Amino acid sequence: MAYKAIHRFARIAPRKARLVAALIRGKQVDDALTQLEMSKKRGAWYLKAVLKSAIANAEEGDADRRYLYVTESRVDEGPTMKRFQPKDRGRAHSILKRSSHLIIALDEKEA
Repeated sequence: MAYKAIHRFARIAPRKARLVAALIRGKQVDDALTQLEMSKKRGAWYLKAVLKSAIANAEEGDADRRYLYVTESRVDEGPTMKRFQPKDRGRAHSILKRSSHLIIALDEKEA
């Protein structure tokens, strides 16, 4: 049975978060947590929180933590906030502030 955790509307661009999500896909839970804690990327902070939530969901469902591994680590695009930066001579350049939906699913390997 898969255990899932989702963080919607995370204020990080999906392109940046996907780099970190690829690091933990298919790994054991403890290895994935260590990988995220050692990573310098900002997306690791968001994904570590989602992974801890997924682990808590699995332990609430009586799963054994030793056999848990990451089956799905996905970053979907959320809504984009559109802002404008004033420039010289009355011009304005648009700024796209992107958001993400972070999804992590865990499952148990057979003992």
